Amino acid sequence: MENTKIWYGNPTVKSIEWMNANTMAESLNIRVIEIGNDYIKGTMPVDERTKQPFGLLHGGASVALAETLGSIASFLMVNPDLFIGVGIEINANHIKAVTSGMVTGICKPIHAKGMNHIWEIKIYNDSGDLICISRFTCSVVSKAKVLGKG
Repeated sequence: MENTKIWYGNPTVKSIEWMNANTMAESLNIRVIEIGNDYIKGTMPVDERTKQPFGLLHGGASVALAETLGSIASFLMVNPDLFIGVGIEINANHIKAVTSGMVTGICKPIHAKGMNHIWEIKIYNDSGDLICISRFTCSVVSKAKVLGKG
């Protein structure tokens, strides 16, 4: 899939800003900053919202960043009038501690065909060190059915 555009239509960072309103992503200040042909990139601050009691980035915050990026990526691949993606599995390996700054996640497809999408999300610190790697599985489902409109 590399370098081949995988998105439905022509999504832009601006066109998906609405997805953060009144969500966990908004609370954690997760932002999509780039949409490439076959990846999306997002950031999250390491601050009082995302740290655990010992001042380190909370593993759950890294997972929230990974799932947010994977869910958005699946949504960008389908007709948004008919389908949404819902997470069905996620795992994460936390590799290096982070105490401040910004972390950046890059989400790329492992398998993104049919009704199941599998994403790899690598998260880096400000120095470019890999701090977490996650694999996220998303199921594409009928928007009407899930939202109770069908």
